[in-house]
Amino acid sequence: MNCQTDSLMSHHTSPIIGYHHAPLSQKFGAPRQPNLVALTSVIEMIAPYNTPAAFIGLADFSHIWISWQFHHNYLNKEKQIKKDEPPNNDSQLNKANSSFRAQVRPPRLGGNQKIGVFASRSMYRPSALGLSVVKLEAIEIVEGRVLLIISGADMIDGTPIIDIKPYVAYSDAVPDAKSGFAPSAPALLTVTITEPAYEQFLQFIADQSANNEEQNNNEEKKDSKKDTRTVTAVIDKAKKQLLLSDFDVIKALIAQDPRPAYRRKEINTPFVMRYKSVDVSFQLIALGELQITAVIEV
Repeated sequence: MNCQTDSLMSHHTSPIIGYHHAPLSQKFGAPRQPNLVALTSVIEMIAPYNTPAAFIGLADFSHIWISWQFHHNYLNKEKQIKKDEPPNNDSQLNKANSSFRAQVRPPRLGGNQKIGVFASRSMYRPSALGLSVVKLEAIEIVEGRVLLIISGADMIDGTPIIDIKPYVAYSDAVPDAKSGFAPSAPALLTVTITEPAYEQFLQFIADQSANNEEQNNNEEKKDSKKDTRTVTAVIDKAKKQLLLSDFDVIKALIAQDPRPAYRRKEINTPFVMRYKSVDVSFQLIALGELQITAVIEV
């Protein structure tokens, strides 16, 4: 068997069918599992997979499976695949293979205990593929294109989507399943916010709402009977527009404690989580209590 044939048989190429748009643009702060935080986001389907006919019947399901790609991972930056290389170049496959990591250190185990990569849900896997069950909130057709409004995703902004399948409760749910080192959801930390930080949050919402109201009034004057929504507007709302309800989402994300496991005992050490158009600074002020200290516009 020649090298070219061997490469074809040991690797599989999957098309990207869409992209995920979310409030979180960085890995830091993203939930480590799906459905831990009711985070609303949007999947934008791309041609030719964005035809409405492909989604007939999906609205009858409350949840869907999403296959997606860990697109921010570089196991070895010196060996990362260059964007200007041909997509099926043998050197790319060699680089991917040489980056294989047989064991990982799950945050759930304190970040200091190794287990096999296939006994984990680590992002550092040979396929670089993730799999998540999320709630399907709505299917919207905007400008003739399909947008899936979902909640509970553990994906960040820009994540490539590989496949979508309906979640079937009678076969996909296993009530008596054993979950190894993660038998239940992790304990949540208490999250508080300083008064100046909350005022910053409210002021930013007020300023943004005033700008949005002016834009909406201008659009309504153009044609009050026509649906003036655009794909860009729907995506921007999910990615950038800060709402009062986002405060609870921000607290829920921080309560998961996104800090590295080895730094979780550090008192008064600031960390920053980017959420939509703001950077949220927080720190541990007492055992089990994280406090939001600032909300700054990006």
